[in-house]
Amino acid sequence: MDRNLPEGEGPVHVPLGHIVANEKWRGSQLIQEMQGKIKLVFEDGLTSADFYLSSRSCILYITEADLVAGNSYRKRIVRVRNSGNLQGIVVVEKTQISEQYFAAIQKFTVLDLGMVLLPVANQMEASCLIVQLVQEQTKEPSKNPFLRKKRSMLSELSLVRTVQQIPGVGKVKAPLLLQKFPTIQRLSNASIQELEGVVGHTVAQQIHAFFSQPR
Repeated sequence: MDRNLPEGEGPVHVPLGHIVANEKWRGSQLIQEMQGKIKLVFEDGLTSADFYLSSRSCILYITEADLVAGNSYRKRIVRVRNSGNLQGIVVVEKTQISEQYFAAIQKFTVLDLGMVLLPVANQMEASCLIVQLVQEQTKEPSKNPFLRKKRSMLSELSLVRTVQQIPGVGKVKAPLLLQKFPTIQRLSNASIQELEGVVGHTVAQQIHAFFSQPR
């Protein structure tokens, strides 16, 4: 067994242009929306990841029901996080019902574990996101070393979506904040005075309070 993969899962071979999906998703709306856009291979026995984009990149899909049920989903995330070379992307259903639990998983995943978290409204939106991620995986890397140093589309998307979820920020202020504070770590360490220059006093207080809450 590959020591860098989550406990209980052996190496997963993912053909180019395909994704390997956990058998439990067969017949779901998520799979139905992806069919015809990407090639799917189903595999039983995947205990941590729901989808493998490559042998070193996987998606953990946290549903509305998972969030409402409690914190058991955290064990799966931690297993992937501790697996070494495997990059885990956490996709979370943020709905009216699960919204009250979203801040907790956002802080746990992004701030505590340093992983990518992408909120989606439903499985239809999630299918579009997964297709987009698969397409990026199959792109040829740039031969220009300066271009290779740029953040990937996935990193940019994750950052923007994460910052948009902070109370008082939204779609307008998120890009402004990221111009000044290009990482979550720098944004979380910014003082109210530093934030005021970008978003004003009221929102600066909201952002500071968001990052100051006990996790």
